[in-house]
Formats: sequence, structure tokens, C-alpha cells
Amino acid sequence: MRFTSFLHCPKNLFPKSHFVILCISTVIAYPVFAADEPWPNKPIKMLIGFAPGGGSDLVARLMAKELGDRLGQNVIVDNRPGAGGNIASDMAAKAPADGYTILFISSAHSSSGAMKKDLPFKPVDDFTWLSIVVTYPLVVLASGNGDIKSFEDFVSKAKASPGQYSFSSSGVGTAMHLVGQWIMSEAGIDVVHVPFKGGTAPITELMAGRVDLMVDTMPLGSGIIKDGRARGIGATAPKGVVSAFNIPAIENVLPQVEFQSWLGIAGPANMPPAIRDRLNKEINYIVSKPEIKRRLNDLGTTPRGSTPEEFKTLVTNDITFFKKIIAKEKINQN
Repeated sequence: MRFTSFLHCPKNLFPKSHFVILCISTVIAYPVFAADEPWPNKPIKMLIGFAPGGGSDLVARLMAKELGDRLGQNVIVDNRPGAGGNIASDMAAKAPADGYTILFISSAHSSSGAMKKDLPFKPVDDFTWLSIVVTYPLVVLASGNGDIKSFEDFVSKAKASPGQYSFSSSGVGTAMHLVGQWIMSEAGIDVVHVPFKGGTAPITELMAGRVDLMVDTMPLGSGIIKDGRARGIGATAPKGVVSAFNIPAIENVLPQVEFQSWLGIAGPANMPPAIRDRLNKEINYIVSKPEIKRRLNDLGTTPRGSTPEEFKTLVTNDITFFKKIIAKEKINQN
């Protein structure tokens, strides 16, 4: 911001001899925003619709630190959990499109766009889609000390006892719920859905044996698989999840089941093209760095930058995909 001065001198009210003195005493400073002002010249806020400590939050904080280093300004993570991420999305959609508010967003945005009838924002048009950050499968998890050893084992048990087994998700209408319901339907089994409002409750209930399976993201599942609390019995990635996790693909049993979830960064609609392109460039650079790739791989994710257009297309296609599941499974929209 620069300042300029304007003379406010009512000539007709004062004698000529007093005019110069009055003008000097009435110089007023007004803020004027210059078109060539550098961006960014103050901290940037990164909204995220989930609580601290989860898989999405871990990736968000990693990206915020790296973006801050690249841009020369702090990028401050602002957790606004609730409503499946929609509180943060709504705040981002209504923020000034000046590059100082961005949104770390997950595929929960697409499932909400399909499931919710009365969102306070347009799930595609009210955002500037900057770049995908990572993709990852959803995973079906069983208790690490339970008697379910594989996805085939679970399907066999569930077919023998209809309605007696359960799977949990982080909430009705989330990607985990919709994809989980799709998996059970394709397997031809009657399994009870137990929704939670995110947090650690699904893990606690799985460990206690009060639910039989948990469907969640690979970033969240990676920690409890590594420490032995859970067993990954199936992943929605085409080849499963190899390396340290060694989770088989569900499509080995159900060839039609494939889904890749994602995390990315967006902003309010109509961000200036120069700012949009700078952020896109920096995000793509960060996820290509060997050290960052290694850290993201350790969470069970695949780093993947994109163009803004590719990201927008992914979101649009996912909303269509989830709407088909909702219609097929006759899931009540809200």
C-alpha cells in the first residue's frame, strides 16, 4: 500500500494571503493500492476443514512450511473443522480473492458437493483450483489383533452372517461412507454403516472390537498400520499399496472398485491469474522435491502436481461419480 496526498483548499472561503498556509495545513493522506505492488507482502492464511493432527493436517502443515519458504512469507494453517470440511470451504469461497487466503482441500469437498442440497457455496464455480498435492487410495482396515485376516475373509464371513458385521466412516455422506457403501454393495454383502464425526473415535471403536472394519484415508491409516493397531485388508488403488504397507487392491476381488482420493490447494474464485500461476508453480515445485516426495510417500500418498484445469476437472468428475453412488445405493441426501 502506498500513500498519496490531496490538497483540500476551499479558495472561495479564505483571503488569497491565507491560501498557501491553509493548503499546507490541510494535506491529507489517503491509501492507494498500486497495481505493481509485490505479492505476497504479508502472511497468507491456509484454511483447512479438519482438526489438527490428522492425515490431511500433516500434509497441510508440510505444504504451508514449504510454501512459506518459497514465497518469503509465513503461510499460517488455520484449522476450521466441522461440517465435513464445509466450514473452511465456505470461508474460503467468501474471502477476498487477493491471494492471502487459500484452502487446503480434500475429496470430502466433492462428496459434499454430491450429497448436500443446500451448500452455501457452489462447489466448483466458487473456487480457483490451484493444484492437486497428492492422491491416495481409501483403505479398508481391520483390527490388528482381530480375526479378520483379509478382504476375502471378511466377505466370506459377512455373507454367512448378513447384517451382523459393521464398517465405520468419518460421517454420513463422506467419501469414506460413499465408497465403503459401494464396496459392500459390489461384494453383495449386508454390512451396517456406523458413522462418526471424524476424530479418533473410529480408531478407538475398531480397536475395542465394537466395529469390525473402518474405511478411511491412507494418510490416516498409515500410522495405525505401522504401529500394528490395524491391518490394511484392501485399498481402492489399482495395484493396492505396496512398499512398507503391502495392502492388496480390492479390485483383485471386485474388479470394478477403484477410487483415488486427493488433497489439493484452492482459493476463492477469480484470483488474479498472476497469483494463481505463481501458486501453481510453487506447489508443483514443492511436490517434486525428493525429500518432500519421500515424506509424502511415508504417509501412503503419491505426490502429484497438476494444472488448475486438471484439478477443476478432477473435482467435477468426482462429484458426478459420487452422485451415481448416491442414486444407486439410494442414500438419502441432506
